[in-house]
Amino acid sequence: MEVDHSTINPWVLSYAPAVERPLRQFRRPHCGSVRVDETYIKVRGQWRYLYRAIDKHGQAVDFLLTANRDLDGAKRFFRKLLVAEPLLAPDRIGTDGAGPYPPAIIESCKEGLQPRTPIHHVTKHLQQGIESDHFRVKRAMPRVGGFRSFNTARRTICGFEAMLWLRKGFGFAGAWAVREQNQLLATCFGLPVANKA
Repeated sequence: MEVDHSTINPWVLSYAPAVERPLRQFRRPHCGSVRVDETYIKVRGQWRYLYRAIDKHGQAVDFLLTANRDLDGAKRFFRKLLVAEPLLAPDRIGTDGAGPYPPAIIESCKEGLQPRTPIHHVTKHLQQGIESDHFRVKRAMPRVGGFRSFNTARRTICGFEAMLWLRKGFGFAGAWAVREQNQLLATCFGLPVANKA
């Protein structure tokens, strides 16, 4: 059966944030060392910036789409990252050489979002893990035919990130196949489990 992406797009915009929200609670606590980086997303012909963080084992920490790659965007990302899990403030933060990161980290400490100042590493080789992780999110973007608005991009990326969390697993013991993913989604939304076997 062939279905055009424009048929599914309204479902994605409605349900992607609703799927991502409950899945957040199943993310594993990170190991204390996070890698932060931003990647470029084209929205209506203009470049926008997707800030993302993973820990050193490749587990997702958080993400945020912003209009600009500047100090305000970096501060908003750290605020979102730390307000969601205040007890899991990282001890070490790895970034590339972008200028907004050091003042954004200092500002988050001044605002009391971090109990102590983390060690800030500026290294290119440590960033290779998150650079390859960007590709996992961005490879589905050409299929959607481009983003027409910032809000559409934000909601769709919520869905991409949630599906990436599901595929990677949440550190549960045992098998992690499509069946287990379906069981987790059924638990999140109170649905009857399909295909019991």
